[in-house]
Amino acid sequence: MPLSENRTDNICRSDFPAIDGTRPIREVLLSFGEPDLNDDDIARVAAVLKSGMLNAGVGVRKFEESFASMVGARHAVAVSTGTAAMHAACYAAGISRGDEVILSPLAFAGFADAPLYLGAKPVFADVDELTLNIAPEEIERNITDQTSAIIVSHFAGHPADLDAVHDVARRYDLAVVEDATAALGAVYKGRSIGCISTVTAFSFHPEATITTGGGGMVTTNDDDAYRWLRLFVDQGIVRDRSQMVNRNEGPWHYEVQELGYDFQLPEFQGVLGISQLSRVEAFLKRRREIADRYNEAFKGLSCVEIPHSKASCSSAWNLYVLKLKPEKLKADRRKIYLALFAEKICVGVHYLPVYLHPLHGWLGDPNVCTLHDEPPCPRAESLYQRLITLPLFPKMTDQDVNDVIKAVGRVLGYYAR
Repeated sequence: MPLSENRTDNICRSDFPAIDGTRPIREVLLSFGEPDLNDDDIARVAAVLKSGMLNAGVGVRKFEESFASMVGARHAVAVSTGTAAMHAACYAAGISRGDEVILSPLAFAGFADAPLYLGAKPVFADVDELTLNIAPEEIERNITDQTSAIIVSHFAGHPADLDAVHDVARRYDLAVVEDATAALGAVYKGRSIGCISTVTAFSFHPEATITTGGGGMVTTNDDDAYRWLRLFVDQGIVRDRSQMVNRNEGPWHYEVQELGYDFQLPEFQGVLGISQLSRVEAFLKRRREIADRYNEAFKGLSCVEIPHSKASCSSAWNLYVLKLKPEKLKADRRKIYLALFAEKICVGVHYLPVYLHPLHGWLGDPNVCTLHDEPPCPRAESLYQRLITLPLFPKMTDQDVNDVIKAVGRVLGYYAR
């Protein structure tokens, strides 16, 4: 039965939470996220390990082709990590030393490293209060003569306002790089995330929509960007004789034409990706089912806001993030976080605004994050204080989902004003 505001309050006000000594909702801790690996995944990986052919080969190429087809992109390049995907995407978009790159502060901290790796300066623009994605009008406020690109993160898997972002990019001749580490399977106005912008980076870490135990992918429709991606992730090596400067060395010959990195995905991870990709629709369906149940259960609670979803978009539901209403709670977020853990429910907080991490204070430029009055992103900082993330992953059983709903109801009901 869905929770209503009144029902939750009536039941839970007399039901002391486990943090105060009562029995928790669960006996065993529910993890925040788990990969969904089946016997076929394991068998495919084992077959590659037994073969001894571990370098990127036919399996990785098939994974790239299948992935590109799924998202509707012309090209896909597999890489060793999600961070490597962002690094390669920024390189292929032409970001270089001295450039400024505009990005959202509400994202995984490592994604902002990509411009830094290339000698560029991250400039953080504030977010939309409803979706928590970068606000297009804030992008425009931060553009200077040094701006070369915009990095768009899709918060929790919900697509950002790409039409508005691309409109700004066209007017100022900027590249658009999408950080789709949370958005595999998301759809923006009928188009899959991964086929819309200059380049798009995905991650396959263990809590992503599909996993290769790490790894990532970069997609593009641009043939030139694809060529640079291949060079970048394979140590700048060219093996195609038609593209070589010295063509008569012999059949063994290869050339290094660019300063690249060893970012290739191993073969056993590639075949795991193929296997996972065959179940991506089932994974997405289950994530949406769980999100729907959470939305129905929590929409009547006066002390929280459920995630905002635009009708023109379909979220990948990589995360389920509630916004607490502090004025309607007798406890702060830390207390609620600990109370949910006491109920044996792992929860998270996504994300500390990137520029508040010490690294960005140690870069040598006290104004690295802003071109206007401090704080650079007041909405992001204010919203961050209210965010709490619930478990959401395909392996969750219906009982797991019920336990989360009961725990949230008990804790928020008890601490509601």
